[in-house]
Amino acid sequence: MNKRAVLALASVILPSTVLAQGQQQPQQPPQLTPMDQPSQKQYFLPEGFITATGRPEPISRLVGTVQVIHQDRIAKSTARSVTELLNENAVGFMSEWTPGQTSINIRGASTEGQGRDFRSQVLVLINGHRAGTANTSKLSSADIERIEIVRGPSSVIYGSQNMGGVINIILKTGLTAPGNVVQADAGSWNLFEGKLQSGGLYKGFDWYVGGAASTRDNFAIAGGATELNTAWTRYGATGSFGYQIDESSRIEGTARSDGIYNAGFRGSSANLFAFDTRYNYSFDASYLAKTRDGQGNFYFQVYFVTDVDDLNNPSPLSALNAVTARTTTDHNRRQLDILGARFQPRYKPFSGNELLVGLDWERSWLRSDRYRLGGSAVTQVSPQDNNQTDNVFAVYAEDSQSLFDDRLIVRAGVRQTWGATALDWTPNAPTLVTGTNPYRATTYTAGVTFSVTDWLAARAGASSGFRAPTATEIGANFTTTPIGTTIFGNPALGPETSQQWEAGATATWKGGRFDTVVFNNTISNRITPVTVSSTGGRVVQVQTNSPANLVVQGIEFQLQADLFQSFNWRPPVDGLFWNVFGNGYYNWKMTDYGANTLSGTDVALRINKYGASIGTLFGQMGTQYPWSVQLLGILRGPMWYNTEESLSPVFFPGQNRTVSVYEKGAFWVWNSRFELEVIKDLKLFAAVNNVFDVNNHPIFIAQDAAPCTANQVNQNGACGNSMPGREVIAGFQFRF
Repeated sequence: MNKRAVLALASVILPSTVLAQGQQQPQQPPQLTPMDQPSQKQYFLPEGFITATGRPEPISRLVGTVQVIHQDRIAKSTARSVTELLNENAVGFMSEWTPGQTSINIRGASTEGQGRDFRSQVLVLINGHRAGTANTSKLSSADIERIEIVRGPSSVIYGSQNMGGVINIILKTGLTAPGNVVQADAGSWNLFEGKLQSGGLYKGFDWYVGGAASTRDNFAIAGGATELNTAWTRYGATGSFGYQIDESSRIEGTARSDGIYNAGFRGSSANLFAFDTRYNYSFDASYLAKTRDGQGNFYFQVYFVTDVDDLNNPSPLSALNAVTARTTTDHNRRQLDILGARFQPRYKPFSGNELLVGLDWERSWLRSDRYRLGGSAVTQVSPQDNNQTDNVFAVYAEDSQSLFDDRLIVRAGVRQTWGATALDWTPNAPTLVTGTNPYRATTYTAGVTFSVTDWLAARAGASSGFRAPTATEIGANFTTTPIGTTIFGNPALGPETSQQWEAGATATWKGGRFDTVVFNNTISNRITPVTVSSTGGRVVQVQTNSPANLVVQGIEFQLQADLFQSFNWRPPVDGLFWNVFGNGYYNWKMTDYGANTLSGTDVALRINKYGASIGTLFGQMGTQYPWSVQLLGILRGPMWYNTEESLSPVFFPGQNRTVSVYEKGAFWVWNSRFELEVIKDLKLFAAVNNVFDVNNHPIFIAQDAAPCTANQVNQNGACGNSMPGREVIAGFQFRF
């Protein structure tokens, strides 16, 4: 089969996922070792990665599957948050609860609903270090150079939470984003956005400074009705610096702040009175060096992170609480502080071999408080999370060996993590039994890549990951919630674990790239709250054994292509280009062997059976007025959901909240964008999101529509949740 036939066959087999990433972009300097960057060439994807293996190397050498959201896609997106970028690129299941809260599922592993990274099975990083949150909705897209997603636990470089994958957000620097940018736009529902960016290089120094702010009122749904309590405000800033000390060493650092403020939180009860403020800031500094002979490199990074969730979730109307137990104020503030360091030397002891070793240390502090007012039965209770202090130390090593003139690459690695989680004093938890629980976890990765021809490469690998238990899960304590449930911790808990294998192939040709992989991810030793007594609602944390595993098997695709180059077509007009791009997945097995027997199904919950993003970019360069048109379709496949909504007994008779499982059907959303450069470096753009004005929602069953399918007596002022209707945006961008 020739190279051209690969594209044609892929287009027949998977028409919804074979469209590619935009125009060719110059390769970006590897963030880990800028002194090692190769000469400038044209690629669809950058050939240097730091996420999967901790070293810059071609994507064709990677054992695991890496998905990249590169700058050409980010620049042509109206996404305001990382969540929206991930959704536009079909990274996995996105359960967007509100503009400020999202959970993610990749290969069966999920982030926790409130975005607490210490309870997440997907690890979110910023510049290679822990972000402190798994809630990507609070993180802006403004200063991002690219996002690298390692699909599955295919890395020993990272520790806890690396069960379903790693999302590494790599920020702009003076090397990757030189020049100055002024951009502003406005749109539907009083949307106003603006950003300023400046980067440059001077005598070995490089710098980048960026700031962005945006705000929007309550949006409208299909048909024009206003969705109350959906307004938000965002703002943040990033500053980075770098200095090339000499040809063999460099220092760099980044400081940033990001957040969403006063974001309406409707949630499962369509609450018109709840709102959240969530922000995150961090600082990291790195030293990079190599030996004079080029055989050795080392990388040292220190970082500090603060993550805050300021939650205001009163429930003044819902009949789920007795009148005396309803709250007018329920304010829970949670702050996580992280201090860490990592040291990663690597060396080439002999031809074709490279050994990377690493040491990680991290200490974190979680502190929460809560304040409540309301009816006569409302009392002060403990926060949603008990206070905890964590200490983690890890050592790891990964070795790779090239054979047969670099056609075959064998690599393997192992990581040993030692941790200690201390349950600390927590407000309004007088019966808390404080103490420290140690744990340890061993994870591995192994695999091979083989260049079958100069355009086709195959790979296969196996790997494992884990999530450490939290203080609330292991604490020998109880916490009483507003309705009287008593939740007991379990000090015997160990880490949750995942085991994965995958096999894939990548075809590349002049003008395109197609990647596909089949995988199996098994999640074991799951920590689950189980009700053991209906009297008083007694709940304990248990760790399920192997028969209760969650297993996901599926296939994933990535493709990007310049159609003129791929098919050797001659453009009818000089400068004309036509690119296609897309990502997709299909999970043929999603089985939860530990599913609640009362739910009536063993289908894994809150994960799409399939999903895709497809798009095309058409335009002309080299003309007096360069222009482009982009069309992007997002397919949200079917998923099964034990909804927390209280649904209408007329439409959903016999519902048992949080137990009854319903299937939510598939739907498409289409976005479009037009750009025109009216004078050199001044570009006008316009976009239409949700072109066909679809009234749906990624997760909630009851949409805000008539007739109301929610049980309104259990709501807090509204009926159901819907995503934004048709949105129109227009603006300009000036570069100088």
